[in-house]
Amino acid sequence: MTSLARPGRAMQRAMPQSEHKPLPAVRSLFASPLYEASLASERGFEELFGHLEEACLMLAEEDAAGRAWCREKAYGGYTSYASLNDLPQRFSVFDELKRKLDRHAAAFAEAAAFDLGPRGRLKMDSLWVNVLKPGFGHSGHIHPHSVISGTVYVSTPPGASGLKLEDPRLPLQMAAPPRRKDAPEAQQAFVTLTPARGTLYLWESWLRHEVPPNGAKAKRLSISFNYAWK
Repeated sequence: MTSLARPGRAMQRAMPQSEHKPLPAVRSLFASPLYEASLASERGFEELFGHLEEACLMLAEEDAAGRAWCREKAYGGYTSYASLNDLPQRFSVFDELKRKLDRHAAAFAEAAAFDLGPRGRLKMDSLWVNVLKPGFGHSGHIHPHSVISGTVYVSTPPGASGLKLEDPRLPLQMAAPPRRKDAPEAQQAFVTLTPARGTLYLWESWLRHEVPPNGAKAKRLSISFNYAWK
């Protein structure tokens, strides 16, 4: 009778190791980059943002065309979006802010691996003031014809609304189930950011975003802007 002995160590090494299969892997692709910084630690911050706050409130009082547009569109407060498109040329304080934002926009473009070509560059093509009253917000939207959009926060009283970002895949998920409440931030359908005075956010302009109703008892002041590929 032939005995079926167990193979020796040399034979075991020679046998194919079929049991060592590669483990499944999950990778994240096509990320939506978000750039976050604070201007609060920069030299001259308090003086600059004090002047910016005064300028925002002054425009809210004196920009008759902007106030009329806000009434027509039922905007809860004031924005210079549709009335003044040259604030950095009109006021030195906005020009000083623009020069700071230009540096951050360039850093974001580098981090996002943008190939702007030998002569291409990102140029700020719009900047506007937002003075949001308590209880009001701004519905979801994108910024067409721009590359980078962003907001810097001038005044964020307690309870002030943040910035709510929407997963760009959301309209395409069809029958997908909702995410668990404890899902990682990158897998949430919505992420709400809570800024402080001096916080700067930059994102690619196709990313849909909104401002929830302002829960503060005071006005929330911010300055938004776009960069285009020139």
